Amino acid sequence: MDNNQTVSLNSDKCIGCISCMRRCPTEAIRVTGGKAKINYDKCISCGECVRKCHVQAIEVLYDSFDNVSKYKYKIALPPPSLFGQFNNLDDINYVLEGLYRLGFDKVFEVGIASELINDCTKQLIKNGGLKKPMINTACPAIVDFIMLKFHNLKDNLLGLLPAPVIAARLAKAEALKKGIPEEDIGIFYISPCPAMVNELKNKEHNCITGVLSQSDMYFRLLPEMKKVDVPKNLTKIGGTGLNWAVSGGESNALGFGNYIHCAGVGDVKTLIAEIEDGKLDDVDFIELDMCGCGCVGGTLNIANAYVARSRIRQLSEDMRHRVNKLKDFGLDTDFFKWDKEPEPSNVLLFDEDRAVAMKKMLKVEEVFKSLPGKNCGICGAPTCRCYAEDVVLNDLDPVCPRIKKNTADK
Repeated sequence: MDNNQTVSLNSDKCIGCISCMRRCPTEAIRVTGGKAKINYDKCISCGECVRKCHVQAIEVLYDSFDNVSKYKYKIALPPPSLFGQFNNLDDINYVLEGLYRLGFDKVFEVGIASELINDCTKQLIKNGGLKKPMINTACPAIVDFIMLKFHNLKDNLLGLLPAPVIAARLAKAEALKKGIPEEDIGIFYISPCPAMVNELKNKEHNCITGVLSQSDMYFRLLPEMKKVDVPKNLTKIGGTGLNWAVSGGESNALGFGNYIHCAGVGDVKTLIAEIEDGKLDDVDFIELDMCGCGCVGGTLNIANAYVARSRIRQLSEDMRHRVNKLKDFGLDTDFFKWDKEPEPSNVLLFDEDRAVAMKKMLKVEEVFKSLPGKNCGICGAPTCRCYAEDVVLNDLDPVCPRIKKNTADK
């Protein structure tokens, strides 16, 4: 998979309707010649374009389930959001047994890692030295969005690895202790979203073998789960880990009241801008999820996000007694920290030379003032300002199609 190409656009299916262009939070999509095009340098793999394309011209790229059979020792990493997909599920052990029946030799619940990250965060807060408001780093799309457009907030990021990475490392270490050769171990995460596919496939996380689609696995699991009469007690997560599937699950578990949790592209964009403006400096912790309702709202899910959220809430009510701690695994906080800090992206810079960049900015303002400011999208850009930038940066003819049409009509 090429870098950042977790979503793929089929031009033959595309009808140029601009729905994807309108929804993209990074303005990475343009429509030219009646077809949408994605600038992958600006893409954060949030999946909003996939969600909004009603002709299914945009799809998520992930690994085939056939890859699982290539390994002698196969490990499945189910996320908490997976358990919210099944109707009338009263015991998540049915899902875990279903995964074993599909041929996996080990199932390591990602919710365990989520609970450990919560414990790690509590210790880091207790130790002090973190910049407030602290922003969680569980959602890769959020981290990439900040690195793309809000560089000043880099130091506010908590700097902890995503839960699937932690789970994969723990599962791999466990397998190696059993004497299983490393080359025989295949570790597969079941992803609810393209952002995590991108994170695990294209970033430097060597512990993940492949990333499967949660929707594809749902249909594979259903017939296997129906064969289970009374499931074994396999689960090791508690309500805390399970609730990471929904927005607020991470921040609620920290145990202090001065926090905000926010989910969904539009609200997240607004809130991040307020953080950068210094309007939320009195808040301790901010949990952000690019998908509405949290991970249960990812584009690789089956169930309606609100229905799945309700299911997670009901399942977690009977699991509150159990919680995993760092001491249980003999871990310290360093185990969870980023191996390498992400670098702010310069793709939005007009030019590396500041003087040249200033000239281009002035030219953009000049072109922008000549436009109607209606943000209609006829030009193939999401806003008039984007169109002005395209004109200057790509040396285009600065003629708004809307103005040209109105002039011709007269």
